[in-house]
Amino acid sequence: MLTTALSDRAQRVMLLILTMIAVTIGLYLGKQVIAPVVFALVVGIVVSPLAERLTALGVPRVATAILLLLVTTSLIALLLLMVEPLLNMFIEQLPRLKAAAARWIDTLSGVLRGIETISKEIEGANGGADADTKSALPSVRDALWLAPNFGAQFFIFIGTLFFFVLTRNEIYSAVGVLEPKLRKADRAVARYFAAVTLVNACLGTITALAMLAIGVEYAMLWGLAAAVLNYMLYLGPLMVICGLLISGLLQFTGAMSLLPAVAYLLLNFTEANFVTPWVVGQRLAMNPLGVFVAIVFGLWLWGPVGAIVALPVMLWFEVLMRPQILSGGVPVSDGSPATAD
Repeated sequence: MLTTALSDRAQRVMLLILTMIAVTIGLYLGKQVIAPVVFALVVGIVVSPLAERLTALGVPRVATAILLLLVTTSLIALLLLMVEPLLNMFIEQLPRLKAAAARWIDTLSGVLRGIETISKEIEGANGGADADTKSALPSVRDALWLAPNFGAQFFIFIGTLFFFVLTRNEIYSAVGVLEPKLRKADRAVARYFAAVTLVNACLGTITALAMLAIGVEYAMLWGLAAAVLNYMLYLGPLMVICGLLISGLLQFTGAMSLLPAVAYLLLNFTEANFVTPWVVGQRLAMNPLGVFVAIVFGLWLWGPVGAIVALPVMLWFEVLMRPQILSGGVPVSDGSPATAD
């Protein structure tokens, strides 16, 4: 009897593992369709409180869906256009990066054997790169419009977002007893996203002012990068720190070269440990390891889109599966500290 029970449990565990593997493979193979659909659903959930308010004011649902579609797509397009100068700046700095790498390798060549050959190769590659780097690499807009299936994915995104906002009430009404839980989960994600957006905007502004005071080139763009990449917990700030470290090494000398990265590190540490918990409150009780793994998994699965939607999706399921952490529709703490921004 015990052997049979253990055998049944082993079968269930193996079936669960195989199901998870099959779902992961399906999500990866279907990312061209599933990723824009999930992204659109997350955006639709974030704007759902505004849609409900407009509907309560008597605005037709079709007009509400069209308005929110125009607003969200315009904001996303504006964000891409604002990020483009930062990426172009890195492209323009590639010759300087290669020259700096050649200098660092030349400095270490007296200590490490075999570095001389690598240094000469880098210097040789650097010789003809200055004039051709900018022309060889496309801009962000060119890359987007030339990317395969981008038009189809954008169409899937706007279609899903429009019809989700338009028919959200009917969809939730069709699930019956789950409707209150779904609406509470939507409100939790929307409120959290609004609070984090406010914090990220302040972080970006302060970062830009700090970089401007230090004398870092493209200070405003660094502030924009700090605000946008902070949506990707852990990974985003790490990318900004690495970028500022490279920028500081290229622009300054000595200890001054580390100042931009150190200044941002202090700002991000203050934001993550004091400002965000105070603004957001004890609304999240997610394990930091789970958050990190979710973001890394999303990045591997769907790229930047997966990293952005990983936390909202995780929070949505957390609230949906644990309705006891809700009180009056507002998430409250279960005693655990808030660990995510």
